[in-house]
Amino acid sequence: MMLRTGFNIYGIKTGILCLESYYSKLPGHIKNASTFEFPVRYKIVKGATPERIVELADMSLLEPFIEAARELEKEGIEAITTSCGFLCLFQKEIAEAVNIPVFTSSLIQVPMLSKMLGKHRKIGIITASKSLLTSKHFTAAGIDPSSVRVVGMDGKEEFNKVIIKRKTTVLNVDKLRDEVLAIVKELIEGPDDLGAIVLECTDLSPFIDDIRAITRLPIFDIVTLTKMVYNSLPLAKNLL
Repeated sequence: MMLRTGFNIYGIKTGILCLESYYSKLPGHIKNASTFEFPVRYKIVKGATPERIVELADMSLLEPFIEAARELEKEGIEAITTSCGFLCLFQKEIAEAVNIPVFTSSLIQVPMLSKMLGKHRKIGIITASKSLLTSKHFTAAGIDPSSVRVVGMDGKEEFNKVIIKRKTTVLNVDKLRDEVLAIVKELIEGPDDLGAIVLECTDLSPFIDDIRAITRLPIFDIVTLTKMVYNSLPLAKNLL
């Protein structure tokens, strides 16, 4: 057996492009390495704050994300994801800039789920902001708007104070959980046609089991997608 040379570090297949944020990341969050049973490599894109990505849809950050993706590829990473679902706006450009799989957002699972469930079932999307998740995001992720129902964390005090506005790095976990579950209940109190739920926002992932318990539905997020992609990768790509 011989290893392909040229990499500084071996044995890490998955790279995660991260926003710059410093509040606590619970187990289950994509930016908490204990979430995964396999090693991951993080790369923070400086200046890519939640405000610039979620609220401003700042396209000037595209090039820094492309450069960071290329760096991960040069380091031997075999697949790349990100820490924010709103980065689906960059999906096409980042994927075309590298030669390895890129999945910028949990939202790219929605078209697959729609095909799995059929036209009689809707996909629920829980997002950081319903008001800011636009037709541009749907188009970038390949989503038919008629196939989904969307609820968002707009107006939720703890979520917006800590995660979006970054007024403090101290997170009240119980309060955030209550806010998340309130939005979940709002979603399922609608028409009885949901077949699955996708968490756009990576900060909701630590509460995925709570959401499953309330909804009794399949729940998909960036972590389920990352694990699926990881399990699809060759066992020993760096072997000659």
